Amino acid sequence: MSYQCPLCHSALVLQSNTWRCENNHQFDQAKEGYVNLMPAHHKSSKNPGDNKEMMQARRLFLNTEHYQPLREAVIKQLAEHLPAQSRHLLDIGCGEGYYTSEFTQLNQAHPELSVYGLDISKVAVRYAAKRYPDCLFCVGSSHRLPFADGLLDGVVRIYAPCKDSELSRAIKADGILVTVTPAARHLYQLKELIYDGVRLHDMAAEEIESFELIADQQLHYNMTLSGEEATALMQMTPFAWKTSKEVWQQLAQSSGFQCEADFSIRVYRRS
Repeated sequence: MSYQCPLCHSALVLQSNTWRCENNHQFDQAKEGYVNLMPAHHKSSKNPGDNKEMMQARRLFLNTEHYQPLREAVIKQLAEHLPAQSRHLLDIGCGEGYYTSEFTQLNQAHPELSVYGLDISKVAVRYAAKRYPDCLFCVGSSHRLPFADGLLDGVVRIYAPCKDSELSRAIKADGILVTVTPAARHLYQLKELIYDGVRLHDMAAEEIESFELIADQQLHYNMTLSGEEATALMQMTPFAWKTSKEVWQQLAQSSGFQCEADFSIRVYRRS
């Protein structure tokens, strides 16, 4: 038993590939192994989240391993701060599972640990579940986490939004939250192609009710990108829609495009 019903918040039990609660709300487990816990009336659109084209761009870029240093840094923070005998770790906004899949490394120190991935995008979750059978994936809202009160030992939130109240509800006392946000110069060179004056990211640590900041790391490094990689990275950004046709062509034709990666990695403990 791990999920809770998004309709009545009762525990869900898996029976013959169907997750069912005591009030007989039912959610079928897909052949790929994930479950859709996103009721239609909780959606803001028919197919919320990243579309297929955005997912393919992100997959192309992440498969180049330019963000491997970030993935390793997050795993290191989890290894250092996860409570002993942890059993439940959730990756919010997991996408296609690039980060989620590697969190299973923590099973060496936490043999009972189950790694969950949650995303609003059904197409991304389907791909993740098919590729990474060692993790448990669901379609769901980060603002209505389908997990029982105080169940989670740890949560990873890489850029993904989530209500503070949901984090404090679902994370147990002494559990941890690991957040990743852009630091000051993240993707500075891409922004220079779009904006006349580039504003640096605010690096003030987020204050989260019921949580104490216990670690604050900045990860900065330079990336050398091919034209295809630079184009895919731009497609992943929230400012892609502002990019002109000329800039898209410039990126596509570039070789050895230099761009900074700059991240703030913070660990909070539930008080």
